[in-house]
Amino acid sequence: MNLVYSITKLVLTLVRRGKMDMLCKVLVFFAIFYSVTAEIYIVTMEGDPIISYKGGVNGFEATAVESDEKIDTTSDLVTSYGRHLERKHDMLLGMLFEEGSYKKLYSYKHLINGFAAHLSPAQAEMLGRSPGVKSVSRDWKVRKLTTHTPQFLGLPTDVWPTGGGYDRAGEDIVIGFIDSGIFPHHPSFASHHTSVPYGPHPSYKGKCEDDPRTKLSFCNGKIIGAQHFAEAAKAAGAFNPDVDFASPMDGDGHGSHTAAIAAGNNGVPVRMHGYEFGKASGMAPRARIAVYKALYRLFGGFVSDVVAAIDQAVHDGVDILSLSVGPNSPPTTTKITFLNPFDATLLGAVKAGVFVAQAAGNGGPFPKTLVSYSPWITTVAAAIDDRRYKNHLTLGNGKMLAGIGLSPSTRPRRSYKMVSANDVLLGSSGVRYNPSDCQKPEVLNKKLVEGNILLCGYSFNFVAGSASIKKVAETARHLGAAGFVLVVENVSPGTKFDPVPSGIPGILITDVSKSMDLIDYYNVTTSRDWMGRVKSFNAEGSIGDGLEPILHKSAPEVALFSARGPNTKDFSFQDADLLKPDILAPGSLIWSAWSQNGTDEANYVGEGFALISGTSMAAPHIAGIAALVKQKHPQWSPAAIKSALMTTSTVMDRAGRPLQAQQYSETETMTLVKATPFDYGSGHVNPSAALDPGLVFDAGYEDYLGFLCTTPGINAHEIRNFTNTPCNYKMRHPSNFNSPSIAISHLVRTQTVTRRVTNVAEEEETYTITSRMEPSIAIEVSPPAMTLRAGASREFSVTLTVRSVSGVYSFGEVTLKGSRGHKVSLPVVALGQKR
Repeated sequence: MNLVYSITKLVLTLVRRGKMDMLCKVLVFFAIFYSVTAEIYIVTMEGDPIISYKGGVNGFEATAVESDEKIDTTSDLVTSYGRHLERKHDMLLGMLFEEGSYKKLYSYKHLINGFAAHLSPAQAEMLGRSPGVKSVSRDWKVRKLTTHTPQFLGLPTDVWPTGGGYDRAGEDIVIGFIDSGIFPHHPSFASHHTSVPYGPHPSYKGKCEDDPRTKLSFCNGKIIGAQHFAEAAKAAGAFNPDVDFASPMDGDGHGSHTAAIAAGNNGVPVRMHGYEFGKASGMAPRARIAVYKALYRLFGGFVSDVVAAIDQAVHDGVDILSLSVGPNSPPTTTKITFLNPFDATLLGAVKAGVFVAQAAGNGGPFPKTLVSYSPWITTVAAAIDDRRYKNHLTLGNGKMLAGIGLSPSTRPRRSYKMVSANDVLLGSSGVRYNPSDCQKPEVLNKKLVEGNILLCGYSFNFVAGSASIKKVAETARHLGAAGFVLVVENVSPGTKFDPVPSGIPGILITDVSKSMDLIDYYNVTTSRDWMGRVKSFNAEGSIGDGLEPILHKSAPEVALFSARGPNTKDFSFQDADLLKPDILAPGSLIWSAWSQNGTDEANYVGEGFALISGTSMAAPHIAGIAALVKQKHPQWSPAAIKSALMTTSTVMDRAGRPLQAQQYSETETMTLVKATPFDYGSGHVNPSAALDPGLVFDAGYEDYLGFLCTTPGINAHEIRNFTNTPCNYKMRHPSNFNSPSIAISHLVRTQTVTRRVTNVAEEEETYTITSRMEPSIAIEVSPPAMTLRAGASREFSVTLTVRSVSGVYSFGEVTLKGSRGHKVSLPVVALGQKR
């Protein structure tokens, strides 16, 4: 700030002396210096935000809400106190800095008290030393974590009928999406797609932006809120209005995809290339959609924009938040994973009664790759469901090569000559382009390709995104080919091959040994002259029908990319005493809506639907199912809903075997191993059972504070900075947090943890409690049985004792089985230590 002051003083001196040419140079230097050095900072202030203000400021009455209670944003008390906080933010900045030397981007008032501003590092340092400022954090980036699943999950038969059918499933529940926006014209979001018209929502208060190009509202009754947040992106120079759209319009595709998974209309035909792949539906097809766009195509997003979007969503009255977004790694500024502006804002959202589902991350199958950490968030891992798309190529020598290709077959009982792209070049066209990619039809000889199968190479360009299977299909169609084959000759570890829809016959041979079989056959049968030029193409083949899925009993399985535990509590990746992920849901090859403006996936540019994978797809499954649970039990807290989903989940696949997880073998090929709670949390979601769990493990704001206060390494002053609440240590140890799972990262000798259950069934029930654990740790529960009246709560204890130190985590389970048929299970993970 001394530099800013000095330059300001110099400018005034030059003006007084009339040296305007020198003044211009100074101003240009200052503008360049400021633009280069300024960054975005999130500042938290002393004083409670609206959600926790209990009075004490002269002239402003209390606005605090009880745990799980929504903010009454229509209240004059809330409005006036919010204006008071914003004025304090503006006054502080105005007193410290010259006008024009900074830019305030947002005031945060509802869930945290603070603001985001574009400042120089010197200004940020001065703010950090100012009275009334609690923390100054440099903004960091977040990224996107990217329909048969309703049937796979049993929704049409077991769940929707209990709420009045699919046309009532999720009635009046509002799901907020912090994502890349929405394509409002998609049939998955049409308000006329239902026999029962949408009326005004009884309590939602969000607004709808208009499309700046068409002047039409983004809302239609199904979509009831649509706003965008990009102040940080603009200040950082990352925002491009031509591709990012300064509106809720989805320029990516991701946001439309996730919104339709959770709450898209039921029975929407998925049509591509003249073929219908079935009917799409959201988990809660009657739920309303509220869009808070804070993610963008090329750069992801900034936390200060995301925090502003969450703050607005809670203010507007959403019931559920779906977050397919997360940081790239544990935050470096706050060190503690649970305490940063992002997680603290979500804690405020949960205090206001909002259920939050967040994608676990796509860093699997490696341990400690989670990017969703906190106990108040439901962290969702991704599963592969029972649907697989496979195809085959039959060679002229009778060999059949397996591959993937979501395409029709070549004509039955007929073989076609195969021609390699490298052998059908036009002159020297291959000098500028890689011809084997088959991305440009103009470099290939149409006369030689027409009527034949075109062989192309799957190069690194496909992995990098500069080449796409869609373009291969377009090239083959343009040249009149009978079909195309993409050959994978070498595979980098982690390369993921997904089937891509194609309007003409096409197949991707992913097994390198099978690719070599094809190449050998082609070389042996192709006649060449002494210079290597082809004299005649004699290799033949036919492509099978890959349009029909094959249903596997081995489902569900944990997807290879799905992030794994253990959970971490700080930037140094120390283990937390909290199990994550929480739950597993479908997230691999999910058909859902796509934006026609969407460019995120090269294979789906211009399409109305996309088949993509990621924990981004798993999180909205849980958000939609949570909407169904909330519809049936509107008074349940977010923790109760989370508990119902977790304790009724399954750790067995459809064939009755323990869940398996995709993993790398020693040779870096994909294999299957027995899954653990670090892969799936409590297990795979079971929506029908979640509607009637019998018991829930409830928790509220004080419980979350207790978890924070008893976690070693977290400073009580830092907790107060983010929560405006002093610590209490009644919980004694973070493992006593009333979670539907038990995790102890440092078990020395013996430790006893307690849990409290509440009977949410309508009748009294007696539960027997049993436990099991791997041999290196002994487990004991007390009492062995208990009876609970409807609405009653009881505690039980679990004692874990180290038998032998193995150096690895031991896994187990506590099961409560009720006399009326209810059954709830808690996963247990513990790491025995010598001391």
